[in-house]
Parts: sequence; C-alpha cells; structure tokens
Amino acid sequence: MANARSDHRLSKKLYDTRVPALREQLVQLQVRLKEVPAKVILILAGEEAGGRGEVINTLSGWLDPRGVETFAFRDPSDEERERPVMWRFWRCLPASGRLGIFAGSWYTELLRAQADDTRKPVRIGRQLERIRHFEKLLSDNDTLIIKIWLHLSKTDQRLRLAELAANPDTAWRVTDKARRQHRMHDRLSRAAARLRKATDRPGAPWTVIDAADPRARNLAVAGLIIKKLTAHLKRVEAGPAKPPRPETPKSLRPSGRARLLALPLNQKLSSAAYEAKREKWLGRLNRATRAAQAAHRSIVFVFEGWDAAGKGGAIRRLTSAIDAQDYRVIPVSKPTDEEKAHHYLWRFWRHVPRAGLVTIYDRSWYGRVLVERLEGFCTGPEWRRAFGEINDFEEQLAAHGILVIKFWMQISRDEQLRRFRERENTAYKRHKINDEDWRNRRKWSAYEIAVGDMLALTDTPVAPWHLIPANNKRFARLQILKTAAKAIEEAVGL
Repeated sequence: MANARSDHRLSKKLYDTRVPALREQLVQLQVRLKEVPAKVILILAGEEAGGRGEVINTLSGWLDPRGVETFAFRDPSDEERERPVMWRFWRCLPASGRLGIFAGSWYTELLRAQADDTRKPVRIGRQLERIRHFEKLLSDNDTLIIKIWLHLSKTDQRLRLAELAANPDTAWRVTDKARRQHRMHDRLSRAAARLRKATDRPGAPWTVIDAADPRARNLAVAGLIIKKLTAHLKRVEAGPAKPPRPETPKSLRPSGRARLLALPLNQKLSSAAYEAKREKWLGRLNRATRAAQAAHRSIVFVFEGWDAAGKGGAIRRLTSAIDAQDYRVIPVSKPTDEEKAHHYLWRFWRHVPRAGLVTIYDRSWYGRVLVERLEGFCTGPEWRRAFGEINDFEEQLAAHGILVIKFWMQISRDEQLRRFRERENTAYKRHKINDEDWRNRRKWSAYEIAVGDMLALTDTPVAPWHLIPANNKRFARLQILKTAAKAIEEAVGL
C-alpha cells in the first residue's frame, strides 16, 4: 500500500506554476485513453473533511468533461435495496475510453460495518471477498482502478472543521455527522486501516495521500493519476496485435459432455396428453410466482440450448402463466457497441429484477463460454476465467434471495436438421434461419464439448442446470413448466 505525502503548505504561487503542466498531461492521457479498450475508475475515500468534493471539483475543471462521469453513492434507494449489493455499482461502470470518479463506493457500507462492533465478522469477511473478486474481475478486463485514501489526522481534521465553521460561506459543510465522525476519528481510522490492508491487492492497490494541505493534496492526486494511467496505457497499447483466434476445442471436464450425451431424447407426448396436463402446471406455476412475489422473491430464468431447440416457444408457454406486468423477456443477441465497451456481464446485471419480479433471459451470459469461446470473440484466458465469474454472479443473485432457474434444451443433430429444413420451407418461419445457424451447425462437435464444460463447471447448488430433452416440443414445454413450478414452490415453502 503506497503512501504519498504532500509538501507542507504549498504556496499558491508554486501551485499555480505546476497546475498548467498537470492539466496538459491529464488531457493528453484522456485522448490516448479514447483510442484503446481501457477504462479508469477513480475511488476517492478518506476521513471526514479530507476534501473529496474539492478534489472532484478540481479534477472536473482540469479534465475534458466529455470523457468523465462522476458518481456519488449515498444510502441505497429502495430500488437498489431490492437488488444485490453490487448492482448499483455495475450500472455505473465506465465504458472503454472513459474515466469514472466514484465518491463513495463498495467500501462505504463496509467501512461502517468495520467500525461497528455489532456487525458479524463472517458477514464482513464475505463482503471483503466479494470486493476482491469484483476488483480482480475489472482489472482483468483492462480497467485501471485507482484507490485513494485522503488522510487527515485528528488534529488536522479538528482544525479543518473549525476553519470551515468559522466562515459563513462554508459553515454549512460542518454537519452533525461530521462532528460525530470527528469524535470517532481514532476508531474509524483503525477500521479504515484494516479495510485498506484487506483490499490492497495487485491491480487495485490503495494509495494514502495526506490531505492536510489542499493544494499539495490536489497535486498529489493529479500526479498519481498521471503516473498510473501512463503505465496502464502502455500495457494496454502493447497488448496482442492480433485478434484472438478460435481454438481447437479440448474438453476441460469430460463428465459434462457425458451427462449431455446420456440424456434420453426419445420421449413422446401426444397433443391430447399435453393439453390434459398443461393447465394443471400453468396453474401451479401461476400460484408459485404469485407466492414468490408476495414474499418479495425475484426470479431469474435462463434459457440456453441448441439453435432451433424451442427456447422461444417454451418461453411463450412459461410467460402465459405470469402476469404481463411482472416479467420481462431479455432476448440476447450480438452485443451492441455500448455493450462491447463494458465488461460482458454488464448488460446482464442491468436487467436484474426488482423484488418480486421476473426476468427471463433468452440466451445469456453463457455466450462467453459457448459462442465467444468457439468463434474467437474472446481470448483463451478470458473464457476460462469466465466460469468463475459466472458462478460468482449467480451466487450474488442467490445470496440476495433471487431464485436462479437455468434450462439447457437438448435436441439431436438430426432433429435440428429437420427443424432447419422446416423453417426454410415455411414462409412465416423463414426469418428464424440464417447462414450463421448453418455455420454453427457445422461446429456441432465443438459446441458439444463447450456445452459439456459449461454444465460441469457452472452447475452449482445455488444455480443448478436443468437439462430438458427437447426432441418432442410438447414434452419439453411441459417439463419446463413442471420444473419451474416445483423449484419456485420449494423456494417459497408452498
């Protein structure tokens, strides 16, 4: 953990002399940042009256505002409380080429917990681990994380508060909260030191800057940004000159593919039998989702499967049992330019439902370990670490009380060919088939290996995979209704 000590009481003349060069360097780095797939997060934390707001205002004047976003995180809103803790931070992550300044962050609540002796250490430890994982995930995705702690000793804090209170124009800044935190200075400082030590990691180290002298503090912050951003841009610009290429598929976990191939696909269900049972399970699913809503339990459905496996038809039957006001279907296709500028999980975090509501993903984050893996849209290290990132994402959903129900719809290669031909020969289905579907079909064996790895490495107790034999559409649809209803009933205690 680095410590940057400011000069003692820097004169205004010397400060004004140094500022122009710093401003020029900052803007030049912003120009370079726009040309590479890199992002910057600046986290400003510190003792009360350390000058976070002043630093942000100063940087806002020095930087090109078109490339900067500032976010202030206070107590969570009702909307934010109804989602996992990290949801509101995911929403605000900067896109490639941009700098996000965070006044308050995922450390704010944890610092309160560290200083509060009544909180359980286990809960704090779990959140620390989540923060370390989150920052590593961002760092691995070419995000530069600059974490600054603006330090004030208790004496300097007392002097600063007295100075602010004595000036009628700034007295409003000295709130009851500021006075209370001054009384707790020693306790809060010890808690903050423990927190910084626990989260000071490669890729996201802390730097402590002495905030006693505002001018020296501002120069130290700007100098640190310049130093770290210069080094980061050099690493990113020196990255691989060639785009990733598709790899020859090699199974990471053969047991997953064996499970897939062992699935019986010869089930039959007549139209009459389907009609006789469908209403029963639609009714149970309706009651179950209403019970989940009453219990403020959200539900996330994930539909994956081969092209033409029947995902769309199964989703339509599923949603017929749910009030249209209570669910959203998110059809996932190629990422937009905005989505490409963020971490691949960003676009899925955005749609996490509020308490009691339902989100249905028609294809999902598993594209990273399927199509992106096989088509060379990401590197080997990227898709390999995605298994852990996905499991952590789903664990966060489950830890918040969200029920995650994942379906893989399995059909045979012959059945897929029959459905492809049917789509080509049926006018109102022709829009469902394109050259990409045929190209994917030629890679059936490679996709089979990738699906097997996905099943083996992301089948967890909190988010298990439900494999659905889908050669018979009626059988598959009924199985999905049954599985969904039973899973929700069990979760809400029906």
